[in-house]
Amino acid sequence: MSVITASVGEKIRIYRKKKHMTLHELADRICKSKATVSKYEKGEIAMDLDTLYEVAAALDVHVSLLLYNEPQKTGERESDRFPFFQDTDHFYGYIYDGRESKVIRCFFEMAERLQEGRQKIRLYMNFRDYEQYQLCENTYEGYMEHFDAVTNIFLRNEYLPMEKASIQLLASSLDAAARMGLWNGLSTRPLMPVAAKIMLSRTILPESEELLSQLKISANDIKLFKLYNMFPVL
Repeated sequence: MSVITASVGEKIRIYRKKKHMTLHELADRICKSKATVSKYEKGEIAMDLDTLYEVAAALDVHVSLLLYNEPQKTGERESDRFPFFQDTDHFYGYIYDGRESKVIRCFFEMAERLQEGRQKIRLYMNFRDYEQYQLCENTYEGYMEHFDAVTNIFLRNEYLPMEKASIQLLASSLDAAARMGLWNGLSTRPLMPVAAKIMLSRTILPESEELLSQLKISANDIKLFKLYNMFPVL
């Protein structure tokens, strides 16, 4: 069993379960036997590209979500100049949603480097289990770029193209385990522009009262809103 076939198979299994689809139903949609699909998911056999695209279509996901992401070597990414993103292919995010009074967990997955110093990135948002973060409410795809000490992340919802978001992270060139940034974009529930604090971290953070306090809008934040007529994040 190769690492690639095992990774692809695991992603197929996760997205199939997310769609509440049985092995038999997926097998019927791609005209394969149930036993063959089971072997795909276990990584026991590799599938050809045509079949991979058929599986993606059956699961109603972009084929890129099923592909294996090879870990980047140190020094390959432009982001290595930014200690927060150095020597890692993923990081975590936390947003407090006052509509549901809960912390929304985010998992950011960095992929290949694009032209002009941009880094491809994928966001899995609002999930229960860190081990199966793909089973999330929303999936975004986009890119990350750095300018001096500022990092910008631009994202688009995989299933709701009109729902776009961006993240601005100041002082990303400083070596810190966690940094506060600004999440802003267009929400579809309800349809309105939104802006919120987002905590980005290299490690999983305990969802404690301290984290909640940092994510919630404080009295000092409101004071700055009135002073600047803007939503600053310091």
